[in-house]
Order: sequence, then structure tokens, then C-alpha cells
Amino acid sequence: MHILTGMLSSFVATLFAVASTGAVGEAFRRARGTLSGERVRLFALASAAIFAAQMLNWPIPGGTSAHFVGGALAGILLGPAAGVIAMTVVVAVQAVVFADGGLVVLGANVWNMAVVNVLVGYAAYRLLADRNETAAVFAAGAVGVTAAAFFAGLQLGASAAFDYRLVETVSTMTLSHAALGLAEGLLTVGGVRFFRAVGAPAAFGRDAEEEVAA
Repeated sequence: MHILTGMLSSFVATLFAVASTGAVGEAFRRARGTLSGERVRLFALASAAIFAAQMLNWPIPGGTSAHFVGGALAGILLGPAAGVIAMTVVVAVQAVVFADGGLVVLGANVWNMAVVNVLVGYAAYRLLADRNETAAVFAAGAVGVTAAAFFAGLQLGASAAFDYRLVETVSTMTLSHAALGLAEGLLTVGGVRFFRAVGAPAAFGRDAEEEVAA
């Protein structure tokens, strides 16, 4: 899902850099006071696990790639604000250290994978969690990554620097990731179960959200 340097027009890259800066800044403000003790350790472990999982990817026609994203997992484990921060760290390190995406398009990649993926995935989780926890986690992974892919297609299609029409990029990215969302959902379920099996309290994500809202 990483968009590569040169794929976006300057206007689109700048627009989403500004949007991402505002969203991540708000996440930092809301997460203050929620990351301490066990949550800091969980934050580090979850970020490292998602980073490693994202390194396994395969190409999608049109200049981007598909891989496990992990935004819904971060949101469920850490809460939405801390989840956005964790995913921002992951995407930024990949861009700076591994040139995966690149600095020019970092804002767009952060918007897709750290903002949209986390918040949409977490919203889907909270909508269904009281009915069926496992189904809620699965839906969070599937819906979150599809929403992120939609925005990636929108950014690519809106860029004069990209050699495909808007309808082609949006449909290719959204439909391909809707199918891959099934795998994302299963991996998200597995990730949540793993972290809870090794001692991550199930209440961390919801507690963090409640503290932010207070």
C-alpha cells in the first residue's frame, strides 16, 4: 500500500502532508497521559510486530503494493489516538530507513495507513464489539485496510504525475484490498489473540479511548 516517491503530484502530496500533520498532532494531544507503564511496553511491542509484518509485501498493478497494514490491530490494542501514533512511527521509520514510500509522499502514506486505517478500523470494531468480539476484530481489519486503499487510489488518480485515470486507480486499489482485507481481518484476529495471550489486557484500547474522551 505504500505510495512511492514520484507517484503523486506536488499538490496532492502537500495536501495530505498538511492533513496528516494535523491528525497526528491531535492524536498526540489526545494520547497524553494514556501511555505509561504497561501501555508503553505494549506500544513498543505492537509497533515492532506491525513493522516486521509490513515488510512482507507484493506488487499491485499501478505502482503500489499490498501487505498487512496493521492499523486496526494498533487501534484495538492501544486505543485510537495511540494507535495513530504507533502507525505513524512505523510508516516514518520505513520511509527514512528503508526508503519504503519516501519522504515526499510520507504525509499521504501516514494519512492512509496511520490515520484512516486506524480510525476506520477502530470505529468498525467498536460498532460490533458488544455483539461478537471476534467478528468485530475481523471486520476492523478488513474494513480499515479497504478504506485506506480507497484513499491511496484517490491520491494516485488525482495526481497528474500518475499515468492512470482516477476511476482506474480507485477501483483497482479498493477492490484488490477488499479481497486482501479478508486476510487482513484474519491476521488482525490472530494478532489480538496473540497479544492478549501473552498478557496484554483487553481493556487497554477501550480504557485509553475513555481517558481521551474524559
